Amino acid sequence: MSLHSESAPHRAPESRAGDLEVAAAEGGALLRVRGDWTLEHHAVLSDRVARLRGQAERAPRVDVSGLSALDTAGARLLHALLGPARVAALLADEGALPRERRALLKAVADALVEPLEPAVAGGYEFGDVFAHIGQTMLVFWHHVTALTGFIGLTLETALRVALQPRRWRVTALVANLERTGLDAVPIIALLTFLVGAVVAFLGATVLASFGASIFTVDLVAYSFLREFGVLLTAIIVAGRTASSFTAQIGSMRANEEIDAVRVLGLDPVELLVLPRVYALLIALPILSFIAMISGMVGGMLVSALTLDISPVLFLSRIQDNVGLIHFWVGIAKAPIFAFLIAVIGCLEGFRVEGSAQSVGEHTTSAVVQSIFVVIVVDAIAALFCMEMGW
Repeated sequence: MSLHSESAPHRAPESRAGDLEVAAAEGGALLRVRGDWTLEHHAVLSDRVARLRGQAERAPRVDVSGLSALDTAGARLLHALLGPARVAALLADEGALPRERRALLKAVADALVEPLEPAVAGGYEFGDVFAHIGQTMLVFWHHVTALTGFIGLTLETALRVALQPRRWRVTALVANLERTGLDAVPIIALLTFLVGAVVAFLGATVLASFGASIFTVDLVAYSFLREFGVLLTAIIVAGRTASSFTAQIGSMRANEEIDAVRVLGLDPVELLVLPRVYALLIALPILSFIAMISGMVGGMLVSALTLDISPVLFLSRIQDNVGLIHFWVGIAKAPIFAFLIAVIGCLEGFRVEGSAQSVGEHTTSAVVQSIFVVIVVDAIAALFCMEMGW
């Protein structure tokens, strides 16, 4: 009894390079395809196909019974050797090849006969420029229509829920109010304080040459009450809160939690959008007021240090020369900005498609859209107030 024969490891069959030959047979020449037509033997097979292509074209019959292995590289060579017509005939004969090899050869043949797309010429032409402009306008129009429709849906849901106090989400409102309002107070106060100091320093530098340093007080008060206070606050909130809304709702959509909410018979707009919109409607006017005060305190500090304008004189000049209308013009824009920022952030969250990359893209889009809309609305409001004489 031989122990070596029992303990010898099993050896895999060696790969046999593919081959082909044209042999004489009854009824005409016969093309025999044998061996492994795989990527491993591609170089040998390519040379063999190139040398026998002329003879193979004159062989009316093909015998592939000796084909032991086939991959996409071998199928490509086989297609080049036989041509589309004989490959189609080979595929029609169900007994010629096993089903899986026939499917592979058909897939390669279909891919090779598809017409290639024309190459795009380098550079831009007028048609390309106009096409790009048209596509951009279509994307912009789709954004506008989607935002308008979502605003209408939000308002309709808000009016419907307002008549049913039992459906108010007070806990969610308070939680969002803390995140969007209370947690944002430090950054809002610090930023507007520094901007107020910078505005006062620049005003003092320019107005001192005219002997009108006292008007630095008016400059700081007007700028922060009408524009800087609410505008800086809205931009910070757009970057901080709109992105948060999009990421939260987008993550829920990616995890199919919003679908679960709908299955439970709940309205996602009522459950997710309204508490965020109400929280920002309350928080942004308060944050804007804090920004106005912080900006004027920064200007007052610089005025006291560089212009010898005491805080008492600073405040008394504001009281005498700055009307209350400027405060109302500024604070009236805060709810409009808050509503637009919240709606844009929530809408982009609902548009997330289900991947982490989509969440990031729509979060960025929410911030960009919010800041753009805030600045455009502020410019329109400034023109309107100027025409009205406010």
